[in-house]
Amino acid sequence: MRAAAGEVAAVLCLLALAAALDFGYHHAEELEAYLREVHAAHPALTHLHSIGRSVEGRDLWVLVLGRFPTQHKIGIPEFKYVANMHGDETVGREILLHLIDYLVTSYGRDPNITKLLNNTRIHIMPTMNPDGFEATKVPHCYYSRGRYNKNGEDLNRNFPDAFENNNVTIQPETRAVMNWIKNETFVLSANLHGGALVASYTFDNGNSVTGSSKGYSRSPDDDVFIHLAKTYSFNHASMYKGTGCDSRQTFPDGITNGYSWYQLEGGMQDYNYVWGQCFEITLELSCCKYPPADQLEKFWTDNKVALVEYIKQVHLGVKGQVTDRNGNPIPNAIVEAQGRSHVCPYRTNAHGEYFLLLLPGKYVINATVPGFKSMLKTVEIPDNTANFNALKQDFSFSEASIRTRPASCPKVPLYQGLERSSAAVKPTLHLLVLMAAMILLFR
Repeated sequence: MRAAAGEVAAVLCLLALAAALDFGYHHAEELEAYLREVHAAHPALTHLHSIGRSVEGRDLWVLVLGRFPTQHKIGIPEFKYVANMHGDETVGREILLHLIDYLVTSYGRDPNITKLLNNTRIHIMPTMNPDGFEATKVPHCYYSRGRYNKNGEDLNRNFPDAFENNNVTIQPETRAVMNWIKNETFVLSANLHGGALVASYTFDNGNSVTGSSKGYSRSPDDDVFIHLAKTYSFNHASMYKGTGCDSRQTFPDGITNGYSWYQLEGGMQDYNYVWGQCFEITLELSCCKYPPADQLEKFWTDNKVALVEYIKQVHLGVKGQVTDRNGNPIPNAIVEAQGRSHVCPYRTNAHGEYFLLLLPGKYVINATVPGFKSMLKTVEIPDNTANFNALKQDFSFSEASIRTRPASCPKVPLYQGLERSSAAVKPTLHLLVLMAAMILLFR
């Protein structure tokens, strides 16, 4: 009996610790301790792991939440939030800790949160730049050296760029995130920043192919990105008003195309979209980058609903599997909606799965396995976000049992070749470049 009572006391102690999250800033040791406490209190609902280390050797912690937290399950989409990429932009770091607290304490009590966690695998990284946060000794609203990592590099200028040769040395934090993206099937993401109040969306960079000469760099999924940005801004307490942080800066509906705001080379959201098959937007959550701790509760209140509603958008569109005649999954099959070809074609994962974020409407989905005739299926996509389950549409190639070789897009400026071809007289060169890229992928 004593042993049993001791175990109960230990569990209650862990629950008390996990529930004791305050509205203050949590440095590296406190942050790690809190994440460990949450995992210990909710072991079946969470998985805590480090995806790598910073320059100074600090762990890049990720807490995964969901009914199956330790591994991907077929049909369940992967979502991620990343904060504190710039070490002195601190609001996102803290509100993600409170989001974790809200999700685990609401599971089993709130039907919507329970359904969300049962049908979504949510990855939360409170800090991508722990060294920069620890280096910010004197908090400042506008600028400090803590923005950068220990090597003095801006991590949001450190990724491969789809438009230009980004001649930078890939940092350990960046490499860790790139590998993380490669090893998961992320569908939707957001990157939390500070210094403005707006939801910014792809593309951050551009060229004539994406229309940047007109001050707007348009992706093939521009309508989806606008919807995603508005989902956040209109569920935020004030972002939707678009007033910005001073009279010179206004954002209608609280959103902006990244390039329209300012050009950015080597950004994480473009990398996610082009090479990670993951739709990511950048959320600027505070005019002051490192506000006083007594304002953090207000920031949490302002963002709470928006953070949850945005996660639900991972269930937009259509999903399914591509299989051979024996029902075996076909990895690396290209599956895209007609009229929305990506410069790096979107492909199925190791389970033959695909996830396409699309707004409600009628689409033709094209599944292609090299060496075989493409398969087209017309689908009518409803808004299933409230049901936490995107429309399911599978493809079966009955000709033979198929094995495809691993494919990856080279980390080169993929839109550079398209821009060169756009300068030519014949517009068909756009298609030729895309076809050549696809052939190279499957050699």
